[in-house]
Amino acid sequence: MNKLENIPEFGLKRENEKRRDGGCGVVFDPETQKYAIGLNAKNGAFWLFSGGVNSKEDIKDGVLREITEESGLHNFLYVESIAEALCHYHNILKDVNRIAHATCFLVILENKDLIDTRLEEHEKLTLAWSTSKEIISNWELRNENKGYDHWIYFLKKSVARAQELGYDMASDIRKL
Repeated sequence: MNKLENIPEFGLKRENEKRRDGGCGVVFDPETQKYAIGLNAKNGAFWLFSGGVNSKEDIKDGVLREITEESGLHNFLYVESIAEALCHYHNILKDVNRIAHATCFLVILENKDLIDTRLEEHEKLTLAWSTSKEIISNWELRNENKGYDHWIYFLKKSVARAQELGYDMASDIRKL
């Protein structure tokens, strides 16, 4: 049986989708009880730190690399694979329709120490901190084409797991 048959599928199928598998990280700081997100200053959209992973790269290592490159965060206390999904979306940063087998990791920070980011030309993101409720609200306002459905799914599962582990004591999962 194909592994992709057992995972949920999100988004609207689009013409000329280009396949790019990868993942994302839901990054949580237990000290401030907030989640790290990428903020697009141009339009105010929130982004999970994410990206494509090369076929020879371990998915966990690739996602942690993307988090560090895009946010500068690098001191990870706990990392756990939370969920996988088949995602259809429009990558507005690269202006391309995508289909991806994505893996989401919950990443708990040891601390918020930063190193220099290594953003690609199209990545116009800055590190910001937000509550899970604010993140969901930001995505729901922009979700008319279902491009955020997989991130909403990943965030809800990650918040529930962070609460189960005793890290997130501020989010109200029932209101997400």
